[in-house]
Amino acid sequence: MIKRFEGKTAIVTGASRGIGLAVAERLVAEGARVVITAREPEALEAAVEQLGGPEHAIGVPGRADDVDHQAEVVKRAIDSFAGADLLVNNTGINPAYGPLVELDLGAARKIAEVNGVAAVSWVQQVHRAWMGRHGGAVVNMASVAGIRPATGIGFYGASKAMLINLTQALAVELGPHVRVNAVAPAVVKTKFATKLYEGREDEVAAAYPLKRLGVPKDVSGAVAFLLSDDAAWITGQLLVVDGGVTLTGGV
Repeated sequence: MIKRFEGKTAIVTGASRGIGLAVAERLVAEGARVVITAREPEALEAAVEQLGGPEHAIGVPGRADDVDHQAEVVKRAIDSFAGADLLVNNTGINPAYGPLVELDLGAARKIAEVNGVAAVSWVQQVHRAWMGRHGGAVVNMASVAGIRPATGIGFYGASKAMLINLTQALAVELGPHVRVNAVAPAVVKTKFATKLYEGREDEVAAAYPLKRLGVPKDVSGAVAFLLSDDAAWITGQLLVVDGGVTLTGGV
């Protein structure tokens, strides 16, 4: 595999499993050293082992919306691997399913905090500590639910729409030395998305022109492209990774 990230250090949030871990694996395979985050220390330790151990990856447990945790992660990246060149804001939550008129507003505030505000805070942290002087690239994990309504996950979609808009604003503010882009997956077969397809995968996949749901590796390649110099003239963009489902009116 091409070593596009040789000498680079990446921070990937929410990376103990699923899409985040797949992204970290792809970046390590292409030469990067990574700092990964998640809430559960045991899962994080297992992920670090899967990534090749401390020579290639370190894990820092904590909540993605905790500013002190964010600062610690960035410091560990710089102290351990001499940089914080790449950031993947992968952490996302959706504790509420159902119609918006029945939405618990406490849950709504938490969704907005983790999926939107925390992403801005992570960018602030890496920009102050490293990217402001050295440059870098950021990829935010959005969703096709952020570009059209999605039944049952309306506020999650709204939070991802906010993240898409923030991606564009940050791209304008941080150019020319920092690029900021986003990826919008459709349903990917992860624990996080289980409720969207469990027990009816064939039915859900039938709406996709490619006739299958996504897997984490489908997304990790798109993220790696946007972080790499192959995307050196791309910023503020949303790359939809959806098996074609938005072409047929689905999400």
